[in-house]
Amino acid sequence: QVHLVESGGGLVQAGGSLRLSCAASVRAFSSYAMGWFRQAPGKEREFVAAISWSGGYTSYADSVKGRFTISRDTAKNTVYLQMNSLKPEDTAGYHCAAGEYVVLTTDGYHYWGQGTQVTVSS
Repeated sequence: QVHLVESGGGLVQAGGSLRLSCAASVRAFSSYAMGWFRQAPGKEREFVAAISWSGGYTSYADSVKGRFTISRDTAKNTVYLQMNSLKPEDTAGYHCAAGEYVVLTTDGYHYWGQGTQVTVSS
């Protein structure tokens, strides 16, 4: 069983930055690929970024490339999402997820956190 807890969300002005964290309670954290997804009210959950188990491969949605960076710290069982140059359209609940491989769809991940809210004001 994998338990994921996100933190770091909040209210920020457009152009600002936030760093999200996802702490994993799992014995073999380093064996999981990790992803970040977001969901705005009335919209489907969408892929944001993902990182391989080794940290050597990352993938980003086109909408966040160049602004967001995903990373992981195996010693701390934590994955991060550094978000810079935030825009109002980045407003959503952000969820981390764990799975076997880096994939861009929700059905590729077996475990999910409850999410942390990010609100970007204009």
